[in-house]
Formats: sequence, C-alpha cells, structure tokens
Amino acid sequence: MAKELLNYVDRKSPVHSLSGATKLILFILYSTAAMLTYDTRVLVGLFMLSIAAFIISKIKIQEVSFILIFILAFLLLNNIAIYLFSPQEGVKIYGTSHVLFDIVGRYNVTLEQLFYQFNVTLKYFAVIPAALLFIVTTHPSEFAASLNKIGVNYKIAYSVSLALRYIPDIQREFRTIAVAQQARGIDISRKEKLWKRVKNVASIIFPLIFSTLERIEVISNAMELRRFGKKKKRTWYSSKPFQRLDYIVILFGIIILIASLVITFYDGSRFYNPFI
Repeated sequence: MAKELLNYVDRKSPVHSLSGATKLILFILYSTAAMLTYDTRVLVGLFMLSIAAFIISKIKIQEVSFILIFILAFLLLNNIAIYLFSPQEGVKIYGTSHVLFDIVGRYNVTLEQLFYQFNVTLKYFAVIPAALLFIVTTHPSEFAASLNKIGVNYKIAYSVSLALRYIPDIQREFRTIAVAQQARGIDISRKEKLWKRVKNVASIIFPLIFSTLERIEVISNAMELRRFGKKKKRTWYSSKPFQRLDYIVILFGIIILIASLVITFYDGSRFYNPFI
C-alpha cells in the first residue's frame, strides 16, 4: 500500500521537458499505429521504441510496478478468453493449420493461433509502456492544458486533471483510514481469511466514499466561488509553449504512423503472414 498508483513522477529528462500537448499528440499517433496493425515487425519496432523512451525518461519499473502487474494479469485473462471463445482464429486469419497437439473437440494448439495471440500480446507490450510513460511524466495541470490546446473544452480538461489529482489523494486517504481501522482491531492483512478480509475492507471503503464526497463538495464550492465556467476560454498556469524539440517529436510521430501503415498495408492485409 506504500506505492502511489499512476502518480506524476518529477524527473529531469527529455521526455519531461516536452510539452503536455506534444506528448498527447505523440501518444495518439503512436497508439493509432499500434491499434491498426497486426504486423509483427511493426509491433516489435513500436515496442522497442516505447522501451527506449521509458529508459530516456528515467522512470523506474518499481514506480509503476503495481499497475503494470495489474495490466499483465488482465493481458493473461484476455489471452485465455481469446483461446476459449475462438481457438481457431489464427487458422481463419492465416489460412493454414499447423497443429502442434490436440486437446478436445475443436480445441487444439496450432502455430497460427499461437502467432496470432503473440501479436495480440505484442500490441499490449507496445502500448502499455507508452501509456504509463505519458501519465507519469505529465503533470495533471499540464495535461489539462494540453487537452484544451488540441480543442477539448476546458471544463472537460479540468475534470480530467482533477481526476488524475485525486488518485494519489484517495490512496493516502485509504491508508489513513486503514491504519485507523486496524488500530480498532479490524485486520485486513493476509492473516485473516479472504472473506473476512473482504468484509473488513468494506469498513474502509464506506468512510473513504464519504470523505471523497466531502472533498468534492469543498472543491466544487471553491470553483463556484471563483466563477469557474463563467468564460468560454481560460488561461493555464502550467501550459508549456512549443519548443523546437516538440516539433521534432511530433514530426517523428507522424513518420512512425505513416511508416507503420505503409509496412502494414503494402500487401493489402493488416496481418503479417509467415506461413505462406
């Protein structure tokens, strides 16, 4: 419980120095390239780029380990679900069937299915580091300013900023309430049985909800007193102007998107087929 979840991590790095709008545009271009392709060569290249950006940002794996483990667990469940509901999807896509071994009925393991699910996994591996990097290297206020800069209404942008700010606040509040409840004899450690722990956590959740609602009311009253939403536009204290590096990075993102589309669709298919 000591780790912050998806909190802004301040570092001195080229990634942190970029404008929030630049990082947002680059992430949109990058994720679009990853979503549109099933070409293994493109996905491997995107994955290598995201890892390189992660290293340049000086963000440590331990700082995002909790959410990373959660996403990888979801990826595992997704792969299991893909096989359970469509065990022959790879055979349909690539048009061949190289059976490694049979299980039961229509369930068998083919090279085509393994390759297809490998590409699905590569998609996650390509996008996850980039998504985490964008969140932890962009200050919430700067993120709101960047959303507004690309045309999002400033009320919506500010709502997103508040939501990102609330994540570490809610974690700290949860820890405070948990410590107080444990001092009263309510144990949520692994010493208790699972069902008992679930019941004990519920005694933390309800105070957390009430304290969060109270915090929301305080902030909404403060914003109303300051006449938030009165004007159609607003200025941003944390907004960064575009520098030369920002334009270079955006151009690089456009090149990545175009190159990935050319490589992916040059033969008329989104799928790279090594079985032909």
